[in-house]
Amino acid sequence: MEKAERNLIEPLTEVHLNDAKLDATKWISNIQVKMEDILWRRGLVLALVGFLLGRALILSQLAPFGLPFFAAVYFIRRDRAPIVLIGLVAGGLTVQISNGVVLFAACFLLMLLHKIKSPGREDRFKTMSIYVFTALWLVNMAEHYILHRNLQLYDGMMMTVEAGLAMILTLIFIQCIPLLAVRMKTQSLKTEEVVSIIILLASVMTGTIGWTIYDLSIEHVLSRYLVLVFAMAGGAAIGSTVGVVTGLIFSLASITSLYQMSLLAFSGLLGGLLKDGRKIGVAFGLIIATLLIGLYGEGSNNIMITFYESLASVALFMLTPASIIEKVAKHIPGTVEYANEQQLYMRKVRDVTAQRVAQFSNVFAALSDSFSQINDNGRHEDEEKELDYFLSNVTEKTCQLCFKKEQCWSKNFSTTYDDMREIMYELNENNGQVSRKTMTEFNKYCTRGQKVVDAISQELTFYQANQKLKQQVKESRKLVADQLKGVSAVMDDFAKEIQRERLNHHYQEEQILEAIQDFGLDVSHVEIYSLEQGNIDIEMSIPNCQGRGESEKLIAPMLSDILSENIIVHLEECADYPGGNCHVVFRSAKKYTVETGVAHAAKGGGLVSGDSFTTMEIGWGKYAVAISDGMGNGERAHFESTETLQLLQKFLMSGIEEKIAIKSVNSVLSLRTTDEIFSTLDLAMIDLQDAKAKFLKICSIPSFIKRGDKIIKIESSNLPMGIIQEFDVDVVSEQLKAGDLLVLMSDGIFEAPKHVENFEFWMKRKLREIKTDDPQEVADLILEEVIRTRGDIDDDMTIVTAKISHNTPKWATIPVRSLKKRAQ
Repeated sequence: MEKAERNLIEPLTEVHLNDAKLDATKWISNIQVKMEDILWRRGLVLALVGFLLGRALILSQLAPFGLPFFAAVYFIRRDRAPIVLIGLVAGGLTVQISNGVVLFAACFLLMLLHKIKSPGREDRFKTMSIYVFTALWLVNMAEHYILHRNLQLYDGMMMTVEAGLAMILTLIFIQCIPLLAVRMKTQSLKTEEVVSIIILLASVMTGTIGWTIYDLSIEHVLSRYLVLVFAMAGGAAIGSTVGVVTGLIFSLASITSLYQMSLLAFSGLLGGLLKDGRKIGVAFGLIIATLLIGLYGEGSNNIMITFYESLASVALFMLTPASIIEKVAKHIPGTVEYANEQQLYMRKVRDVTAQRVAQFSNVFAALSDSFSQINDNGRHEDEEKELDYFLSNVTEKTCQLCFKKEQCWSKNFSTTYDDMREIMYELNENNGQVSRKTMTEFNKYCTRGQKVVDAISQELTFYQANQKLKQQVKESRKLVADQLKGVSAVMDDFAKEIQRERLNHHYQEEQILEAIQDFGLDVSHVEIYSLEQGNIDIEMSIPNCQGRGESEKLIAPMLSDILSENIIVHLEECADYPGGNCHVVFRSAKKYTVETGVAHAAKGGGLVSGDSFTTMEIGWGKYAVAISDGMGNGERAHFESTETLQLLQKFLMSGIEEKIAIKSVNSVLSLRTTDEIFSTLDLAMIDLQDAKAKFLKICSIPSFIKRGDKIIKIESSNLPMGIIQEFDVDVVSEQLKAGDLLVLMSDGIFEAPKHVENFEFWMKRKLREIKTDDPQEVADLILEEVIRTRGDIDDDMTIVTAKISHNTPKWATIPVRSLKKRAQ
C-alpha cells in the first residue's frame, strides 16, 4: 500500500516541481522585460551615462566628454536628448556649478547651430563634430572672459585641446549610441565599433574617479571588472586592448593612475590567455598581474588596497551571468560566439531562401497541374456544340429557303440531323468523298442533296482547320505543363540542396594539414567543403610546384589513405609568377569510368551526315551517350538531329529528369514547324557510381551490351520525335559490369548488310567474333565490316561504343597513418 502511494505521489511531486520552475522562469522573464523597458526604452541608461560623463574630467580641469555625448544622442535619437541633457547637467553640477552651466550653455549653442544650418546627408558626421568644436570653444572662451577678464596663451591652448578632443569623441560616440539607444543590436560589430564602445565605457568610468567604498576606489574596481569581462569574451587581444585604452584614459584623467595602464593591460593579456580555464582562469590572471604590477607601481604599502580592489572585481565578475558575457562575445569578431552568431544568421538567410525557392517550386507545380488538367467530363458536350454549330452553318446556306424546311427540321429533326452528320463523317474520313449508297439515300430524302453535300464539304474545311488549331493549342499547353513540371522539380531539388547545411570541418582540416606537413610538404591552406562519401570536395593552396605534379603524385594519394576513398585532382590553377601559390581542388574519383569510340560515314561518302552523336558527362556522377538520326539525309537531316541532341544536352545539364527532358525536346520539335521533319533518339544514361544504366529509345534500333561472349540486346518501341505530342518514353534499366562494352548504332549500320535475313543475329555474331575490347577499334571494325558487306554507303552510318571499367587510380595511396605511427 505504501509503495503504491509513493508511486502515485512521486509523479505528482514532479509535476508540481515542473510547474514551479515554469512559474519562476516566467517571473524572471517578466522582471527582465520590465527592467529592459525601464532602462533602454525610457532612456535611463542614457541618463546614467550622461551623468557620469558630466563628471568626467581630464587633468582635473578639462571636460571634453559631455558635449560629444549629447551631440551624438541629439543627432541619432533626438527624442532622448532632453533626459541626456538633464543627466549631463546634474553630473556637471556635482563637480562644480560652473561645469553644469558650461555644459548647458554648450548644448544650447550646439542646438542653435544645428537649427541655423542642418548638416547635409553626405558630410553630416563631419559637420556635427565641427559644431561641437565651435560650441565648446566659444562657451569656454566666454566663461573665461567673464571670470578672469583676460586670456593667456596657455588658457587658449587648453581650450583648443579640450574642443579638439570633444570633436574626436563626437565621431567615436556616434558609433556607440545605437547600442545604448535600442534594446538589442542585431547586426555584428566592426572592430572600430568595438574600440569605440571601449572608449565610451572607459570615459564613463572616469566619472567615478574619487568615489570610494572602505578605501576601495570604485574606478579601479570597475575598470578591472571591465577588463575581466572582455578578456573572457574576446581573449588576450581584446583584453589587453581594453586594458590599454581604459588605463590611458584614466592616466589622462589623473596622473596618479598612470601605473593602472600597465596593470590593466597585463591583466587583460593574462586573463585572455587563461580563458580556457573559464572564469577562474581569467580571475587568476588578474590576481597574478595585481601582485606583480602592484609591487612595481606603488610598492608594498598600498599592495593590500590594490589586491582588495582586484578581489572586489573578481567577486563582481563571478556574479556576472554567463549569458551576459556570451552576448558580449557575440559582437566581438574572431570569437567562437561571433562565428556561431554569423552562422546562425546565415542559416536563417539560407532557410528563408530555401523557403522562397520551395514556394516558387510549388507555384510552378500548381501552374503545371492547371495546364495539364483537361475537362474530360465536358469534352463530349463541347463536341456536340461544335457539331450543332457546324450543321447550323450548313443549314443556313442550304435549307433556309427550301420549301421542305418545315417538314425536314420540325417533323423529322432526328432523321435530318443524323443523315447530315453521317455525310460529314464520310467526307472527313474518305478525303471529301461520299459513298454512292449514302448519296442515293440522301437524294431520296432531300431535294437539294448535292448542294447540301457541297456546303458540308466547304464548311468541313473550316471545321478541320479549327480542330487542328485547337489541337495545337492543346499541345502547346501540354508543352508548357511539362516544362513547368520540370522547372518545379529542379527548383525543389535546389531548395533541398540549399537546406543541406555545410558543416564546419575545422578539426578535419587541421588533421589533414598536419598530416601533409609532417610528410614534408608545404601546404598553406586547407578548406573542406564536403566529406560525404563519394562526394568529397577539398581545396588547398600549395607553393608553386613548377610542373612537378606534387598534387597528383603525392597529396591526392595521401588524401586517399586518410579518407579511405580514391581522391583525384579535379582542378589545378598554378600562379604565373615565381613564389605564387597553386590553387588545387580535390574530389572523389568515380568508381567507374567510360571510354568511348565513334565511327561514322555519310551517305555516298559525303561530308554531311544526317546522324549526330554526343558523349558527355552531365554532372551528378552521370555519363550520357546519345545518337540521333534525322529523317532523310543531307544538311536538313543533320540540322534536325543536331538540334535534337543540343536541346537534350541543355535539358539534361540543367538537372531535369531524363523522361521529362525527352518529352520537352519532342514537344519543341513537334510544335516549331509544320514540315514533316522527324528524328530518332537513342540515349544511354550511365551512373558512374554503381554502373546502372538507363536506356531511352525513341524509334531507334536495338542496342547491344557485349559481356565476354554474351551479347545482351536492349530495345524499345516509340514513334520518332516530333510526330506526335503525347507519347510515353519507355525506360529500360540494365545493371552494367566492369568490362562491358555498350554498342549504340543508327539504322544505317543495323540494316545495311545485304542478303541478311536476320540483322540482329548477324550483328550479334559479328560482335561476338571481335576479339579486341578497345571501344574505338570495335567501332571501326563494325563500320568497316558493314560497308564491305553492303558494297556501298546508301545511308548515313554511325556507331558509338562505350566501355565500362573500374576507375583504377593512376597513383597508389601513400599510407600516412603508418608513417605517423613509425614517427611516434
